[in-house]
Parts: sequence; C-alpha cells; structure tokens
Amino acid sequence: MLRSCLPHILEIYKTMLLQMQIPKRINYRLIRSLHHSKVGIQAPTFGGETDDPFYVDVPKPCRRKSDRKPYPTPMKVLIRKAKEEKELRKAHPCRVLEHPPDNGLLIPELISVAYQVYQARESLLVGIPKLIQFIPVLRCRFCFEVHIGPVGHQIRTCNGPKSGLRRAMHVWRKGHVQDVIHFPKCYHIYDRVGKPRVVHNERYSVQRIPAVVELCIQAGVDLEKYPVRRRTKPAYCIEGRIVDFESDTELKVLGDSSKTSNINFPLHFDSGAEGKDVNENSKENPIQSLVQLSSESGEDLKSISNRVLKSWFEMISGVRKVMKKYTVWTCGYCPEVQVSPKGHKVRMCKASKHQSRDGLHAWQEATIDDLVGPNYVWHVQDPHGLPLDNNLKRYYGKAPAVVELCVQAGATVPDQYKSMMRLDVVAPDRDEVDLVA
Repeated sequence: MLRSCLPHILEIYKTMLLQMQIPKRINYRLIRSLHHSKVGIQAPTFGGETDDPFYVDVPKPCRRKSDRKPYPTPMKVLIRKAKEEKELRKAHPCRVLEHPPDNGLLIPELISVAYQVYQARESLLVGIPKLIQFIPVLRCRFCFEVHIGPVGHQIRTCNGPKSGLRRAMHVWRKGHVQDVIHFPKCYHIYDRVGKPRVVHNERYSVQRIPAVVELCIQAGVDLEKYPVRRRTKPAYCIEGRIVDFESDTELKVLGDSSKTSNINFPLHFDSGAEGKDVNENSKENPIQSLVQLSSESGEDLKSISNRVLKSWFEMISGVRKVMKKYTVWTCGYCPEVQVSPKGHKVRMCKASKHQSRDGLHAWQEATIDDLVGPNYVWHVQDPHGLPLDNNLKRYYGKAPAVVELCVQAGATVPDQYKSMMRLDVVAPDRDEVDLVA
C-alpha cells in the first residue's frame, strides 16, 4: 500500500516545491527588468541602508599592489570630456579662458575656505600631540597598522617581513602624530597656469610641501616661505597652449605674511611655552599634567578632543569644496599626489608596471583619502577591557585614527561614523563564537 502511494506523494512534494520557487523567480525577473528598463524605476532597497545619508560601511581591505586604484569618474565620462575639449579647441583656436582657476585667477568664494582649511590643519597638528599624551597610540614595527588604546589588538592582519613566522600577529611599539594623521607631500608650483609641470631635472630644486598646504596656496593662501604668482588678467589659450599677455609691471608675486598673520588660532592650541611645560610634566605624572592643563587653559581633555574633532571636520569639508575646482592628481599605483592642472614628469614611481612607464606615474583623479590619509583603525568600545580578538573581527567596526583618538578622549561619536564603528553590533563572548551563525 505504501509502495503504491509513494510516487503520488513524490509528485505532490515536487509541485509544492515548484510553487514555492516560482514567486522567487518572478520577483527576481521583475526586479531585473525594472532595473534595466528605460524608465527611471529602481529596485527596492532592503533595510533602508542606502537611503540613510549617514550610512558608511567599514572600509574594504587594502588592494593588491598590482591592482590600480579605482577611478572616481567613469572612464566613459573622461573620454567624452576629452573629445569635447578637443572639438572646442578646433572650433576656437584662440580663445580667452573665462572661468577661474583655469585662466590663472582666483575664485573669490574659495579664498576664505582655503584659510579655514589651513587653520584647521594647524590646529590639528597642535591639538593631536596633546591628546597623545593621555591616550596611547601604538604602531606595528613591521607594517603600517595603527591602534588607539593601551593594549594592541590581536587581529592577525600583519603583512610585514616574516609575518608568517608570527602567524600575522602585530608587534606593537609607541606611535607618533604622523601615525594618527598623514599629509602626503607634493611639489610646490610657482605658476599653475604658465608652468604647471615639474620635469625630472627639477626634482631636487623644487620644494616639496604637504599637498593640503599646496592646495590652500593655490586657492588663495599667501605664505612667505612659498612664493606664488598671482595674475590680475585672464590668460589666453591658443591651439591648446596657454599664452599670457600680462606685462612684467603687472606681474605680482605674493609671498608676504600679511594675510597669514591675521589667522587667529585657538588659544588652547597655542604651541608656545605652555605646550612645552605640559610635555615636561607628562613624563613625571600624566594626571598632574592633565590637571595643570585644565587649570591653565580652563579646558579638560573632553573639550580639547571636541575641538580637535571639529577641526578635523572643518578641514575635510573645506578640502572637498576646494577639490571640486582645483585639480588634484594621484598615481594609480603608488601614494604620490600632485596639486596642479597636470601631473609632474619626475620618474620616481617604483610601483607595479613602472618599467613600462619608464618610472613615470600613472596619473588619475585623486580623492579626499589620497590628499588626507585617514588611516582607519579598529574601534575599541572598552579601552580597559580585553584586547580585540581575531575570531570576532567581523563584529568590530573601524574609524579614522583622529576620530577614534577623540572618541576615546571623551568626544561625542559623530553621526557620520556611527555605522562604520558598528556601535549597534554586540560582539559575542569568546566562548560563544561557535554558537553564533
């Protein structure tokens, strides 16, 4: 009896499975057709993650050295812009460059932004050392991994020399300011329109300064150490070449410190004698130096960390505004950057495929991470608890080292980094790892 009913039961079971699978197929085909349709209808998002403007996921692991950096602008858009510029040069061989900064003139709206960026950078360089006196910063001896906290993490991500013998464990040492935030350097351009490139023979004669400072100088900041040419009349473009008809009497080389002297830095970030006293006292007793810092400046560690975090956001937002108008280049294979309408021709690239380029850099459009190294670190929710475990690394979040340093010093967690730091994720205990799916 059972043997005779068995085929019938199997057929019923197959029909039930098909009925369960057909809606899934229809739903997938419907979403795919809507996604590729000409009408601007998009597939629904699950969880509302992409609709949240403050949602930022944990940054992806470092790419392989042989891979090129992703293009911020698609290649098709770049090719279309190049064709349009070529057709415009053919139609108008001699034309006046109307829009700054391509014609050599400054953008008035960005001059104040450039000064704010320069001020915020100087405030960071003075405020971060004061936080490092009380919040430990660790750096791996064999790689570029950085950790904020008294005890280094146990996550096995070291790729330095002989890392296989240590099972990719990090060997920690004391870190410094350049480990928290890094400003890559570039060549200083005296005339960004007349001579935008530095050739290979000028690699030792031209100064190299931080790229953020060079961006501020080209946007309107005048520094005595770095002279720059400022034009009063727009330049001409004749058959793709920039021609300047400005006379020598109208030439203006600005390098005075009249404007920079008007920059008012915060009083608690004064790098004078007060900072030296704090450094000397911190070697003897950190608590006593913290009390002295609070009594003299009227601010505690929490307020200083809030000031540093505010300067960080001011610098990042200002750099993004300036980069929309002033071109910044980066090499597709190495960390080299250049603030100029064109990348330099110094043959100094030693990254992948540099032999085929004769040491020249593979220039492409830069991003904010290329200009200001954020140096993402693991977020520690309890600095005085157990170190981060390698088996629980998928439950941990990350944040820029400056943000993590300020948060551990008492600053409020910014909304932009709450999702990246995974504050809403509760990591299981070490003995519960096998029980979690």
